[in-house]
Amino acid sequence: MDAFTAVHRPQWERLKVLARQRRLTGAEADELLELYQSVSAQLSLIRSVAAESPLSASLSAILATARTRFTGARSNIFVDVARFFAISLPVAFYRLRWLTLAVGAVFVLISVLFGVWTSGNPAVLAAMGSDAQLQQLVNHDFVNYYSENPAASFAGAVWTNNAWIAAQSVALGITGVFVPYSLFMNAQNVGMSAGVMFAFDRGDVFFSYILPHGLMELSAIFIAQAAGLRIFWAWVRPGPRSRLDSLAREGRALMTTAVGLVFVLFISALVEAYVTPSPLPVWAKIGIGALVLCAYWAYALVLGRRAWLAGEVGDLSEDDAGAVVPAS
Repeated sequence: MDAFTAVHRPQWERLKVLARQRRLTGAEADELLELYQSVSAQLSLIRSVAAESPLSASLSAILATARTRFTGARSNIFVDVARFFAISLPVAFYRLRWLTLAVGAVFVLISVLFGVWTSGNPAVLAAMGSDAQLQQLVNHDFVNYYSENPAASFAGAVWTNNAWIAAQSVALGITGVFVPYSLFMNAQNVGMSAGVMFAFDRGDVFFSYILPHGLMELSAIFIAQAAGLRIFWAWVRPGPRSRLDSLAREGRALMTTAVGLVFVLFISALVEAYVTPSPLPVWAKIGIGALVLCAYWAYALVLGRRAWLAGEVGDLSEDDAGAVVPAS
């Protein structure tokens, strides 16, 4: 064994050097493969004499390192995370910018119509509850909702609930039904709640408690709904691609929004739990919410536009997504 080691150690050392070398020329890559095959055979021979030994363990480690060089080993996890937040996520947000604004405009329009209808129609108010119940809502329950539970647990509950709604909007958007339905129902609920508050001259309280967190929270839901609609449209109108290919591309590219919105909604939940019920002046609370929203749009428009101009769409690489037949 000592003689065998003395003869072949130069090959093992050379393989170790090539396996750890950052860049390889064509000749060095060929040499790496040839050495890998030779050392693999030598390891088999050693194990036939001594199944487990320090030498066989050392050669196994060298071969494992070499194998990652030519088997398509994934990049470092920190590189993948950096790419996600610097390229994939902002370009997905950027691609949805106009549709997000359109969804938000529809939401506001429906909410305003329901708010006006509710506040100016005594029959609707009566159907929503007795005068005592509505007084309890506008004078106590609406405000107490944000502070009746510990801030940490309240933030966690709000975060998980909103993240679940956002994930549903993206994933079920393919149906073409879920997003319009959820958009209408959410707008109706917000509009009728506002209508009740305005009917009892508490409109200022409504906005002072909705806007600080609602600016970003509702925007995040609009983004998720926009992604769902975009995925739906990908198979309705696939363009030059097949429907399956078009759906796969948009689904892979835009499902990143569901992951990214988890972080966005986490920040929104912190604002709702710690800023909305705080004793800060109303202008300060709304200002904090506006800063969070501005930070999102700066992230989406600056980094997203840069990635878009570089040809990125947020889809996986061909190695991960798989090759497709070119479409004409």
